[in-house]
Amino acid sequence: MKLVRKPSQAGRFYPAEIKQLNEMLGCFIKTAESKKKALGVVSPHAGYVYSGKVAGLTLSSIQIPDRIIILGPNHTGYGADTSIMNTGAWSMPQGSVPVDEELSNKLLINGSKILRADVNAHSHEHSIEVQLPFLQYLNKNIRIVPICMRDYSLATCRELGRAIYETIKDIEGALIVASSDMTHYEPQEYAEIQDRKAIKKIIALDPDGLLYLVEKENISMCGAGPVAAMLFAVKLLGAKKSELILYNTSGEASGDYSSVVGYAGIVVEG
Repeated sequence: MKLVRKPSQAGRFYPAEIKQLNEMLGCFIKTAESKKKALGVVSPHAGYVYSGKVAGLTLSSIQIPDRIIILGPNHTGYGADTSIMNTGAWSMPQGSVPVDEELSNKLLINGSKILRADVNAHSHEHSIEVQLPFLQYLNKNIRIVPICMRDYSLATCRELGRAIYETIKDIEGALIVASSDMTHYEPQEYAEIQDRKAIKKIIALDPDGLLYLVEKENISMCGAGPVAAMLFAVKLLGAKKSELILYNTSGEASGDYSSVVGYAGIVVEG
C-alpha cells in the first residue's frame, strides 16, 4: 500500500474547498504570451492572502514541466536534517500528486552523504505543500521530489546541489523550486533593505554569498538553504541569468507595515 501524505494546511494557508481554491488561484495566475523555460525558481510559501500574488505571478511566468524537485525549509523540527520523501503521493484538494519515485530514489543514491528517506519531516510542514496548488493549476500531470531541509551549512547545500545536478542533468525540462519567504516580522523599510541584499545575491547566482550574507546580517530568510542548494544545482546545469519577477511584503495585504514578512519571486534560466 502506497504512503499518502494528507494535506496539513488546507483551510489554513489556502482554501480546502476546490471551487474556492481554484477561484483564488485564478486571481493570482496571470496568462503570459510566452513562458520562460526555467531551470530553477524561488517562490514564497505563506498564506495565499499574503504571498499568493508573488507566487502566482512567478510560477505562471514559466513553463511547468511534469517533473519537479521542490526544496523547502523545515519549520517543524521533525525528521532528519535533509529529508526526502521517496515514495507515495501527496493528497491535495485538486487531486493526488505522486512522488516521482524514480527521480527520488536516484537522488537519494547521488546524495547519500546527506539525504535521508524520511516522512516525518514532511508530515506537518507547509513550505512544500503550499506550492502544490499553484503547480497543479498550471500542470495537472506534475510529479514531485519533495526535500525538506534543516541543515543550511555551505557543505550540505553544495552537496545537495551537486546531487540534484547529477540526478537531472540528462532529463529535459525538470524544474527545481526553492520555497522561501524573506525577512520575517520587521518594519517594512528595514525588511526591504535586508531583502534587497539577499535578492541581489540570488540574481548574481551566488549561493556562497547568499549563505554568508544571511548569517552575517542575521537576515530571517527561512529558505536560504533551499535557495542556495537550488543555485548550486542550476549553476552546474548551465544557468546564465536570474530575474526578479516580483517583490512585496505582507503589509500590502494587511495594511500593517510595522511588522512585515517579505516575499520574492525569482526565475533562473539557462
